[in-house]
Amino acid sequence: MKDDAIPPDAIPPDGPPSGGTSSGSARPGAASIYTSPQGARAVEQVYRRLLKEWPVPGEQLLVPTREGETFVLACGPQQAPPVVLLHGSGANTAMWAAQAQAWSPHLRLYAVDIIGEPGLSAPSRPATGSEAYALWLDDVLAGLGLEKTSIVGVSLGGWIALDYAVRRPGRVERLALLCPAGIGRQKWGVVLLALLLMPFGRRGRRLVMRKALGVSGSDAAQSARERAFGEYVMLIHRSFRPRREKLPVFGDAALRGITAPMLVIVGGRDGLLDSHQTRRRLERAAPPRVSVRLLPEAGHLLRGQEPEILEFLRAEHPAEGADGPGAQAAGAAPGS
Repeated sequence: MKDDAIPPDAIPPDGPPSGGTSSGSARPGAASIYTSPQGARAVEQVYRRLLKEWPVPGEQLLVPTREGETFVLACGPQQAPPVVLLHGSGANTAMWAAQAQAWSPHLRLYAVDIIGEPGLSAPSRPATGSEAYALWLDDVLAGLGLEKTSIVGVSLGGWIALDYAVRRPGRVERLALLCPAGIGRQKWGVVLLALLLMPFGRRGRRLVMRKALGVSGSDAAQSARERAFGEYVMLIHRSFRPRREKLPVFGDAALRGITAPMLVIVGGRDGLLDSHQTRRRLERAAPPRVSVRLLPEAGHLLRGQEPEILEFLRAEHPAEGADGPGAQAAGAAPGS
């Protein structure tokens, strides 16, 4: 379950998982974002098992919001600097397991299941061209007792983090973004390739994933645990209906208005987003204290960035840890 397992952020599903033998009931409303109730149950069952294998002690919270309940997994010292983690499209909190292990000794982490994604949050998908996601995040932060926080976002999660920093500049301490959407153009060649290869089943899906994420067959070599997580990713893509709308692009004025320090890391071989344009636009707009790193040989999947991101997040808190200042989470209803 490390960050170099193939993540769910690339390919449209090709139908429900075979068999449909999962038992139990899907959460209310969840089936609307899945191809079938059986697929919804299967994805949720595996996810709950992965949450039980979380590598550090944590708390599972359900935070009430105007879009419905939002699932949050909190870990790390309660008085350490707070950091909200926002995953990518077609993903959930399980993708942060390796980062939680690396960062939780120093930071109070809140891994949030984004609404409308294959996690345990409400299936709501408000319009991305509105203030809806900022209002939703307002509610999440209120439920966690956070006035201000740093945010780490990946892809779609990076877009939501940027949107929040633009609309709520006083509430964001620092931004660490991995291949964020909303700056460089979205690429559609991978989508066309996916349509062509979908008739080839599992092999076709894996080829599209590797093209989208910028990894080769040798790069995709994984441990048994990582391969198991990769199978979960494939289950998601067989069962989940991804968002189809094009995410709004932030203008230069909006980017210039971000006051929080930013670390942005992108891959030169990203098959989903134009990372070179992302770098050019950020350098031109020059938000205060922005640092952009382009990894020429990396794709949408970025490996081994935990040390640099941790250093960035702790830059203003070098001596803080379990005893340092920070926001303490307000209790929300425990997740089941």
